[in-house]
Amino acid sequence: MSRAPLQLAPLDAAHDRAAFRSDSEPLNRYLREQVTQDIRRRVAACFVALADGEQIAGYYTLASASLLLADLPASTGKKLPRYPTVPAVRMGRLAVDRAFKGQGLGGALLADALQRAARSEIAAFALMVDAKDEAAAAFYRHHGFIALPDSPLTLFLPLASVQRS
Repeated sequence: MSRAPLQLAPLDAAHDRAAFRSDSEPLNRYLREQVTQDIRRRVAACFVALADGEQIAGYYTLASASLLLADLPASTGKKLPRYPTVPAVRMGRLAVDRAFKGQGLGGALLADALQRAARSEIAAFALMVDAKDEAAAAFYRHHGFIALPDSPLTLFLPLASVQRS
């Protein structure tokens, strides 16, 4: 039996956050206890993939950020204006419920985040992530992200590459 397609939507009060269970307790706790405060304070936006219109199958957060020009690979930095920082969008969290693991939902959420950041009317050079471990960094590298030379768990993908695809 196949499931109906998932819907992507901003998190709202009607969504059942308590039932969400990923393999990461800190990400579960964030969704249950912290995300609504971050949304209210305008420090993060949260988007959820909904199964059957109500069950949260996965989520991610976005916030504004910046990258130090000096931290970027030289080949990237030389193409940018000589400002100390360049604007970016940070995907702070990405999690998939255990019931939806292995179905490509993590990649689909990442693609949605990239499209959302690329469509924004506010300029940003890249989507950046702080991978929690090497396995997470490998996931992002698989999707074309580039690690910062001196911080291999901080990765970025220029949004211009998203707009071209």
